[in-house]
Amino acid sequence: MGNCCITPNGGEGFGKKRGKKNKENPFASNYGNGGSKLVVLKEPTGNDIEENYELGRELGRGEFGVTYLCTEKSTRDVYACKKISKKKLRTAIDIDDVRREVEIMRHMPKHPHIVTLKDTFEDDHAVHLVMELCEGGELFDRIVSRGHYTERAAAFVMRTIVEVVQACHKHGVMHRDLKPENFLFASKKEAAPLKAIDFGLSVFFSPGERFNEIVGSPYYMAPEVLKRNYGPEVDIWSAGVILYILLCGVPPFWAETEQGVAQAIIRSVIDFKRDPWPRVSDNAKDLVKKMLDPDPVRRLTAEQVLGNVSHGFISI
Repeated sequence: MGNCCITPNGGEGFGKKRGKKNKENPFASNYGNGGSKLVVLKEPTGNDIEENYELGRELGRGEFGVTYLCTEKSTRDVYACKKISKKKLRTAIDIDDVRREVEIMRHMPKHPHIVTLKDTFEDDHAVHLVMELCEGGELFDRIVSRGHYTERAAAFVMRTIVEVVQACHKHGVMHRDLKPENFLFASKKEAAPLKAIDFGLSVFFSPGERFNEIVGSPYYMAPEVLKRNYGPEVDIWSAGVILYILLCGVPPFWAETEQGVAQAIIRSVIDFKRDPWPRVSDNAKDLVKKMLDPDPVRRLTAEQVLGNVSHGFISI
């Protein structure tokens, strides 16, 4: 049984974000030295989060900040608060990424599988994002504990993920970082709703617009991202990688180095010989192949994937 949290040779790196070198933060020389104060958000809810919320225990930790349990004082409802330290926002791109993440979460309509942003606060030291609380853990961890999913269980998960992609694309948003770590279960129940939580690398796009930044997580990048010429079709590729992992427990394109992973992605040769693929249906394999088509023009759309998941892949 495969384990999706490590590379097959035992090395770390699966799910790692690839960064990029950027110009320095234009505010950095003044920030904290009596000069201009760094302002990140447009129209936050307020400045002092503790006027409205009580911060509790730490829930998780990321590249730019820490997520805490928080309780709204007026209602006693519980939420998650993502605290982003301004000291960690070292470049202008870092600042833009936080602004855009908030703008995108505000832009997206309420969706059963996208975590809701409730409030935003900003003081001199940090940005606080108050969001819907999901206590069931990452999809990543459930895949690791299972080894791999049955086709039926994988179909449920894939339908949810592609419904998120469909909603994003309908509203002009390209996610660019779909992976099991970026989906949380609302509770610890086996059938708990699955929700997308991280829009930190997402961007707005217009029909026909092309992008050239290499961003995302190496195992999930589409070949056209590596070629620096891509559009929203990359999200279907990433979902296809997740489907492959759900069905067998390991990523379809791997190597000992990031360069090796990139070369495997460009080659786009999919292994259906290793266990348990001989026992997986032809319909499921066909769906994986069509989602991982290296030609984005031929690759399935979100609507087409949903049709396959509901009818051709497995009956749900």
